Amino acid sequence: MNIKKHIPNLITLINLFCGCIAVVFVSQGDYLMAFYFVCLGIFFDFFDGFFARLFKVSSPLGLQLDSLADMVTSGVVPGYIMFTMFAKSANPHEVISSVFIPFLGFIVTLGSCYRLANFNIDTRQTDSFIGLPTPANALFILSLPLVLEYSDSLIVFEILSNRWVLLAITLCSAYILNAEIPLFALKIKKFTVKDNVLQIVFLLISLLLVITLQYMAIPLIIIFYVLLSVVNNIFLKK
Repeated sequence: MNIKKHIPNLITLINLFCGCIAVVFVSQGDYLMAFYFVCLGIFFDFFDGFFARLFKVSSPLGLQLDSLADMVTSGVVPGYIMFTMFAKSANPHEVISSVFIPFLGFIVTLGSCYRLANFNIDTRQTDSFIGLPTPANALFILSLPLVLEYSDSLIVFEILSNRWVLLAITLCSAYILNAEIPLFALKIKKFTVKDNVLQIVFLLISLLLVITLQYMAIPLIIIFYVLLSVVNNIFLKK
């Protein structure tokens, strides 16, 4: 029995397990622990592919397992988060807004599902991404209730408690996951500054934002990542 070939799949299943735990924490209203377990799941999601390449045991089964695990950790969890945020923003005296509108949050889950299925058959996404990766989108969505909880800004509270803003975020999330926008990858292939200027600039600014803004930095980092990729694409075309 070749134990090596099972290690990447085991790591993928740990990612799935983290996603399941995160779902439970969201149901209990503990968004911080849900965020931590999604981060842990994303960590394992990175290393399953790493070990598959290291041991040269990549397989179609591993590819499918990876997408199924991500569907929970980076698809179901952020959709559930948006559901709860819609529910909290709803007027209890309005039946439609309090009962039906919160389910629109799962549009994020639908967009994630479509992206993951498309990613498996899109041969263009080997060295970079087209559309926002589901883990990045999940971090963006999961940071929103933390920003609400830990921010003292009344403006931030008003914005993220507005159901129309939440609907806009939900629709933009589903769109950017599947948009035909090339986004640079953080993988470092050549250990030279010249070949990794974009990645270095992104990481340094991201670190600065985290130090100064903490949880508020997470959605800003994801937005910055998309904008930096768009600017980079414009310069590459020239």
